[in-house]
Amino acid sequence: MTVNGVRVGICAYDMPGAALLSLAVAADELGFDTLWIGEHVLLPVGFSTPHPTTGTASKQHRPGAIVKPETVLLDPLVELAAIGGSTTRIQLGTAIYILPLRHPLLTARAACTLQEVSGGRLLLGVGTGWLEEEFAALGLDFSSRVGRFDEMVQIMRRAWSGGPFSFEGAHFSFASVQTSPRPVSVPLVYGGNTDRALGRAADQADAWFASGTPSFDEALRLRDRIQALRQELDRTAPFRCFIRIDRADPDSVDRYAREGIEDVVVWADQVWQAGGDLGENRATLEKTAQALGLRTSVADR
Repeated sequence: MTVNGVRVGICAYDMPGAALLSLAVAADELGFDTLWIGEHVLLPVGFSTPHPTTGTASKQHRPGAIVKPETVLLDPLVELAAIGGSTTRIQLGTAIYILPLRHPLLTARAACTLQEVSGGRLLLGVGTGWLEEEFAALGLDFSSRVGRFDEMVQIMRRAWSGGPFSFEGAHFSFASVQTSPRPVSVPLVYGGNTDRALGRAADQADAWFASGTPSFDEALRLRDRIQALRQELDRTAPFRCFIRIDRADPDSVDRYAREGIEDVVVWADQVWQAGGDLGENRATLEKTAQALGLRTSVADR
């Protein structure tokens, strides 16, 4: 815990795997609560699909296209497996894993493995995807992705419940199979800022991760909206809302704390330069952790 009880995480995108592993090890030691990895499978050259936050109060961290020829893309589950083997306490999240690009049984299998090797620290953040050309490149129908997503969640939850099961749906069907002989707990974190996405998260998810970097007022609106939806659905289980913020400083974090937001996430390139000197990066991250009170909180755990 840090300023006024707010947990601080780090979200990385467009960072080489080795640099991200070094960041993760340092963040784990310095008391950051979560590490998230964004993803795209590939760059569709010349794509024209706008990002869902275009024209909204949420913004992209960097200007221009979110996937460019120079963007470094990683498989987040492979990277998190490496991080899980090199860290001990930081929670490992995907923000956001594009679920309809995969078969649900493959994702369920990979998540079980990652949960085991990380000691139960995986937070599987999933979304429906937005880049139509990415789906086309993989030979997948973009228009049916939401329906597939809903069935995929059902399949994965049944796979993680342990023992054999079968499934018959509009998009997936298979005879009796088994992914695990015993239950495996994999929290599902839904992404998305649209009212439809918030409704799905309130109804189905274990937590929610905001798209882009919402303005302060927009972050409060989104948080309040999803809480209201959960209340309407009589959802009373603990539910974390992860919000990316503009600056990794105490004043910024304290502003969110005063409004009852308990989980904020800073962008990795604000505290760690991918091509920078390891010692300098470590010093920058340690300075940030000290300013936020993270090292003291770790000692108290």
